Amino acid sequence: MDNLFMILLLVSMLALPVFVIMSVISFVKKDGLKGKKMLKFSGISFAAIIVTAIGVGATAEPTETSNKDKEKVETVAKVEEKVEETPEEKAAREAKAAEEKALAEQKAKEKAKAKAKEESVPREYKSALKKAESYAKTMHMSKEGIYDQLTSEYGENFPVEAAQYAIDNIVFDWKDNALKKAQTYAETMSMSDSAIYDQLISKHGEKFTTEEAQYAIDNLE
Repeated sequence: MDNLFMILLLVSMLALPVFVIMSVISFVKKDGLKGKKMLKFSGISFAAIIVTAIGVGATAEPTETSNKDKEKVETVAKVEEKVEETPEEKAAREAKAAEEKALAEQKAKEKAKAKAKEESVPREYKSALKKAESYAKTMHMSKEGIYDQLTSEYGENFPVEAAQYAIDNIVFDWKDNALKKAQTYAETMSMSDSAIYDQLISKHGEKFTTEEAQYAIDNLE
């Protein structure tokens, strides 16, 4: 039907100027009867153009609307197909969500517990820990050496409980401290490896463990 309307429209558009020209020529030749006849055909052609144009528009609009509706339906179908999940996928998703929730709750509990524990620690214990960290960072002391310094009446004079708390909670690389202390002895006092080792493990010296001291000697440059 659309093709028929288009053909009629094209024929009418072509015929209209032909009839107009022929009517003008007829009037110029003073053939009034033929001229009127051509004008009549021109009017018919013009009317045909209007009618066929309306017909083409009327048939084209529903088709366009239909195509849009079809595209909309296909889009919705694709979205639904994408959202839809199998029972196995749903179970896996729910299990993962439950696991993540449980993990988050566990972390929150651990954080709250750690905070409560920290708040319950006496001020003097916290001070001992800070002092221990300072000795470890700036003077490269061993763990036992720091403990002695914290409890010594000629040192920090902390209670043994506070000093032990500091030693139990300090996190440090004691092997690295032993190496740095060994380098100091080697550079400033030009000591031998054997002498440095003895000084590192000595109870009257640095009080590093034998493992820490050996690490220092093995990596001494």
